[in-house]
Amino acid sequence: SSAVSDPVGHPSSEETLHRHFDAIPAATSAPDPITGFLSRNAGLQAAVALMADAGVRNARLCAIWLDIDRFRRVNESFGHVAGDSVIARIAERIRSIVGLPCALVRMGGDEFVVLAPVRDRVAATQLARQLLVEIRLPLTVDELLIRPSASIGIALEQVGEEPAAWLERADRAMLEAKRRGGNRLALSGDELLTGRLGVQLAREELAIESTLHAALENGGLRLHFQPIVGRDGRVEAVEALMRCYAGGHQIAPARFIPVAEKTGLIIRLGEWSLLEGARCAARLRARGTPTTMAINVSRAQLLSPRFMHALHAALVCADVPARLIELELTESLFLDLSPTVQANLRSAREVGVGLAIDDFGTGYSCLANLKDLSASKLKLDRSFIAALPEDRRSFAVVKSMTRLGQELGMAVVAEGVENHSQLAALTEAGVDASQGFHHARPMPEHGLLKWMARRAEK
Repeated sequence: SSAVSDPVGHPSSEETLHRHFDAIPAATSAPDPITGFLSRNAGLQAAVALMADAGVRNARLCAIWLDIDRFRRVNESFGHVAGDSVIARIAERIRSIVGLPCALVRMGGDEFVVLAPVRDRVAATQLARQLLVEIRLPLTVDELLIRPSASIGIALEQVGEEPAAWLERADRAMLEAKRRGGNRLALSGDELLTGRLGVQLAREELAIESTLHAALENGGLRLHFQPIVGRDGRVEAVEALMRCYAGGHQIAPARFIPVAEKTGLIIRLGEWSLLEGARCAARLRARGTPTTMAINVSRAQLLSPRFMHALHAALVCADVPARLIELELTESLFLDLSPTVQANLRSAREVGVGLAIDDFGTGYSCLANLKDLSASKLKLDRSFIAALPEDRRSFAVVKSMTRLGQELGMAVVAEGVENHSQLAALTEAGVDASQGFHHARPMPEHGLLKWMARRAEK
C-alpha cells in the first residue's frame, strides 16, 4: 500500500489527498451491497470529481481496471450465492492492498476499478502487480480450493483528458491483458494517442456498419467487373467486385469487407452480390455475349444453411444457366472440414456452378491437396506474376503449377497482369487466361459493355 499511501514522498500532501478522496460524492448512489465499493455511477462521478481537482494533488491519478478471469465458471459451478461470496472476498483483497487514499468501484459483476494517486507509471505498475499476486491466492468454495486470477489494465490520467476517455483506456488495456491469456496486466498510461486512435477506429467501424445497412436498403452497393481474357484474346469470364458508396464517396473494400465479416453482414452482402452478378450475366447473355460471371463467396456464406437457397434464388430470379456462374473461393474453403461447407460446395457443383480457387500459391497452398479439390479453375496469386519475366524461378513455379492444374482438369488463370512482357511470359508458361490492369481495370457494367464492344470491333 506504500505505492498509494505516500504517492509522492511528501508527508504534508497526504492530509490533502485524504480530504480530496473523502470528498468524493459517493452519496449520490448507494454503495454496492456485496463489496461496499462505489457503484458504477458513483465511480464515474468520482472520476469526474478527482480529475477536476488536479491542482490540489502532487500526484497523478491512475485507473486500474480489474476483470476476474473465468468468473462465469464459478457462478455456473457453485451458484450465484457462492459467486457473490467470492466477489466479496476478492473485494476485501483489493481493499487490503490498495489502502487509502483511493476510490474503489465495482463496475460490473466481476469487474472493479481502483482510482488512486501514484508517483508515476512504475508505482502504478507495482500496485497492479501486488493486486495480481493477492488475487491469485487460493480460496475455498464449498470445500473446493480454487485459485482466481485477474486481467488488469492500467491508465494514467493525461492533461486535458476527459474522464470517460481515461477510464476507457484502462478498460481497453484490461481487454488487451485478457486477450493475451489473462492473469497479467497491460499498461496504457502515456500511450494516449493509441487509446484515442482505438476509440476512433471503433467508431469508424460502427459508422461503416451503419453505412452498409443503409447501402443494402437504398442502393449504395454496386458491382464493378474486371475481364478475364483467354490466350486467344476471347473474354472467357468477368469477375464481379463489390463497391460501396456513401455520400457520393466510395468506401474501399479493404475497409468495409472486414467490418461486414465481423458483424455478419457479409452474408447479406454476399447474397446481394450473387443476385446482382447473376442478373448481369443474364444481360450479357441477352446481348449475345454469354460470359461466365465469377462471384466471390465468403466462409460465412458457406457456413450458412441457406446458402444453396440464395444461390438457387439468384439463378431463378436472373433466369441464367448455372454454367454461367462461377464461385471464387480461397483454397482454405475447399479444405474446410465443416460438414455445412462441404455440403454447400458439393451442391453447387451438382447444379452446374463452377468453382474457382482464388489466390492460389499462398497461405494454405499445398500441391498434394489439389487432387482433392473439386474446382474447375485455378487462379494463380499475383505475387508470382509480379516477378515475371525477369525471375526465372517464379516462371518455373508458374509453369509447373499451370501444368499440374491443367492435368487435373482445371483451367489456370494468372491474376495481377500489368504489362505485355508479363503476359508473354504467361503465354510461354501455358497459362489459359489472365486478369489484370494490362487488360482492363474493374469498371461498372456500362463501362464493361463499351470495353467488350470495342474489343469485338478489333
